[in-house]
Amino acid sequence: MPKVSSLIVPYASYLRVYEPLAAFPEPERGHWARYARRADRPSYQDELRRSLADLLPTPPIPVPVHESSDAFVADIDGVLCVCPWRTRLRGWQALGELAEELPAPVLDAVLPPLVRRQAAQDYERWMARNPDARPWIRTSTWQVPLNWFVLVADAEREYEKGAGPGGAMPVLRYRTPMVQARRRTARALKTLKETLEEGPLIDGLVNVGRWLEEFHPRSLVELDYGGLVHVLPAGHLEGDHSAADVAEGIEALRVGDGAAAGEAYARLVERWRAVRDRRSAN
Repeated sequence: MPKVSSLIVPYASYLRVYEPLAAFPEPERGHWARYARRADRPSYQDELRRSLADLLPTPPIPVPVHESSDAFVADIDGVLCVCPWRTRLRGWQALGELAEELPAPVLDAVLPPLVRRQAAQDYERWMARNPDARPWIRTSTWQVPLNWFVLVADAEREYEKGAGPGGAMPVLRYRTPMVQARRRTARALKTLKETLEEGPLIDGLVNVGRWLEEFHPRSLVELDYGGLVHVLPAGHLEGDHSAADVAEGIEALRVGDGAAAGEAYARLVERWRAVRDRRSAN
């Protein structure tokens, strides 16, 4: 369990895929097998700390010079599964999305245009050599996208309160087998396409579904609230069953109960209002 440190945790959630060792070709498979035996494997906080440290120099380093050789490791029913960080690749992809997140003056102050252009050129050259590359981790700031909740079930919810100041942080996450995540995605897409017009929810779910298809069928999918546990009050965390609300809403749409679907959506909106208000606060 990660420990609270002086590091300010960004308000981000994560969708991770842990693949069994058999999914990796050699010599990468051997690397991860040796890596999993290490007693000093870095934590979620270590990944975050390293990324933030690169923004301190002048000019800042928006993307690591070298790709990370670290990963998160999980033992799933006796099968060793690995979720590579791929920090450099994720950094490039996040950099391309910043223009939609920050006003131009703020973005230019944080990451000068020259720095961003150089990073974009490096990414283009790298992708030409690695056209099939994809990250094992997706990140979303200030929210958990609704389409992520489609992949999991309320019964898979794991909540730990934490130990208060100086102790372990709260944890709220879901873990589900890849086969279940794909099945739920397909069923939800069928219902949504039959009952709703094309829009962000359907587009986002199609995108996530295509991403899941890139991985080994015996992988594990993890939805982690990450730093959002620091935005939602403890009482809200305990009562947060957003995956159940999403499932209920989709089922209501499937059977033609628009009123029940609306009620489920209203619960989601109300639950996440505090996060949305804090994001827009000065």
